[in-house]
Amino acid sequence: MIDWLPVPQDFRGCLRVALEPSTDRLEKLAALAQHRLSYLEMIQLDRALGPACAESPQGFSPVRLALLASATVDHLAPAIRVAGLRRRLLIDVHVGPYGQYRQLLLDPTSSLHRFNPQIVLLSLTARQAMVSVPLTATVADADAAIVGLVDELRMLWRKARETFHATVVQQTFLNIGDSLFGSYDRLVPGAPAQLITHLNERLSQAAAEDGILILDIARASERDGLDAWFDVTRWLQAKQEIAPLAAIVYGDLLARVIAAQRGLSKKCLVLDLDNTLWGGVIGDDGLEGIILGEGTGTGEAHLALQYYAKRLRERGVILAVCSKNDPTIAESVFRDHPEMVLKRSDIAAFVANWDDKATNLRRIAEQLNIGIDSLVLVDDNPAERARIRQSLPMVAVPELPADAAQYVRCIADAGYFESVAFTADDSRRGEQYSADAAREAFLGLSQSLDDFLRGLEMSVTFGPFRTVDMTRVVQLIGKTNQFNPTTRRHSMEDVARFGAIDGCLTLQFRLVDKFGDNGLVSAMILFPDPSAPHLLEIDTWVMSCRVFGRELEREAMNIAVETARCMRVRAFRANYIPTPKNDVVRELYPALGFTLAEEGTSRDGATRWLLQLSDYVPYPTHIARKQEQDDGSRHSERIDADSPRPFVGRFNRANHGDQA
Repeated sequence: MIDWLPVPQDFRGCLRVALEPSTDRLEKLAALAQHRLSYLEMIQLDRALGPACAESPQGFSPVRLALLASATVDHLAPAIRVAGLRRRLLIDVHVGPYGQYRQLLLDPTSSLHRFNPQIVLLSLTARQAMVSVPLTATVADADAAIVGLVDELRMLWRKARETFHATVVQQTFLNIGDSLFGSYDRLVPGAPAQLITHLNERLSQAAAEDGILILDIARASERDGLDAWFDVTRWLQAKQEIAPLAAIVYGDLLARVIAAQRGLSKKCLVLDLDNTLWGGVIGDDGLEGIILGEGTGTGEAHLALQYYAKRLRERGVILAVCSKNDPTIAESVFRDHPEMVLKRSDIAAFVANWDDKATNLRRIAEQLNIGIDSLVLVDDNPAERARIRQSLPMVAVPELPADAAQYVRCIADAGYFESVAFTADDSRRGEQYSADAAREAFLGLSQSLDDFLRGLEMSVTFGPFRTVDMTRVVQLIGKTNQFNPTTRRHSMEDVARFGAIDGCLTLQFRLVDKFGDNGLVSAMILFPDPSAPHLLEIDTWVMSCRVFGRELEREAMNIAVETARCMRVRAFRANYIPTPKNDVVRELYPALGFTLAEEGTSRDGATRWLLQLSDYVPYPTHIARKQEQDDGSRHSERIDADSPRPFVGRFNRANHGDQA
């Protein structure tokens, strides 16, 4: 069960209301999906979802998913659709016939090819591995068999990508091998359980090398117990490897991977203080009276939450505090209590006052320049949790158990911060937010925007995508929703092959100033149009919201135009496809000198823009350039800017940003 979600108060009544004819039926169903549902309730919600999806509502993203399996998996489709709805994804699931995954991929006339999936999930069993290796196998024999199985998987991955340009998700193998030697199984290379353990290890290595996403049900079954995931009777009767009652968790695990790949994971952990980060109430009990640290179960439970939050920060999650408290007293705990693991410097936004928490959560999102739907509030008070769910339904609020010892497990199991990459820029994000605070202070002391920008002493390092940049570029493309005119997503394999396309232009930009390195914060992909010689189309242009308002979009276009002119390109073409989050770039192209080539007539409201490079006049900026040369040196130049800035002002305090 998904215990981090609240139990619905009246599921049947809410479902009945949601089924009534109205313009917000899907919104009501999505709200209902945010609850802890039984298997039967999940099925009922899925049945109601079908007709509502036909309405093509705004604010939901359609996804075509092909589920290819060597077991019976039809019972997983409803759970996948409901879990997707929970994340505002409308997942159309194509379930391939039992065991026909190879044929479906290889046959161009198959139903899979007609479906043309965006995501291909391979849900395979490990029985082939167990029967193909004799119990007497040596280490070398077992390794050779595992390598052969992984090589076959890699062939299937390549075929799915080449045929559909799809994102591929590989499910790990449930370790259903029965013990033959007891604990000695660990020392027998041919023992079934040992084979599957090594197979999952090799599979994970290959997936990392090939840019394949992993659905780790093996880890989930270790956490929940194998019997919760595998029912041998179901296997013998219907060849169902995933037990029906595990379908709900399976669907949630998959939906969070898809959401992460599309930039929809949460970005900020917002922590309450009293009875959350420590036991007791600091205002009543004082510094010596709160419960925290070694020696008591309660103190160690709150300490464990702090350690977990600290590790999340190390991997790039923003930490914030939202507490009804006196700010001076609240901050004193971070400074003066000897058992505090979290320090004040770890907290990017610290809001402690007596205002309602909904107002304070909005303040936190604005201060961090991220969307309020990027927040996860951890609060021990059930009344506060209920109020936030009612007033700010876009904020994730885990249903914490009564026992503080279970807090970490609850937050971890919910998977709010699911990721498909981990980069050096992620690990530096805490430092980057500290630098952002320094920049904000500097802005407050500046006499004008020009003084602020000049005083930052900015420089941009740029060039084509390099191998070392690939993971970060793919992450930036996947996570950026605001500065993203088309919201196109590209896999690691897609990005890697762009450089080999004749005439394709890729550019990545890293912005540095006197307060620190912002990291790789912008990327562009421009494709040649075979039907229009000397023209490049801007397929993708993304930029992190952390550098909004600093003229980088202007300098990036200056660089792109100059580079394209050297390639004898005469024009750029670009599309703007409006989404609920990218309104901030609605005027991007006209502000950069593009002219409207085609008004939006399609249902998505897209507009088409054209720029003649011969007419382009470089925009002055306060950003110096540092371009990598072939010999590894850097060439620098600065263009001062004193002219008006018609577009950059839209980014100064943009809401609904991307913490990328």
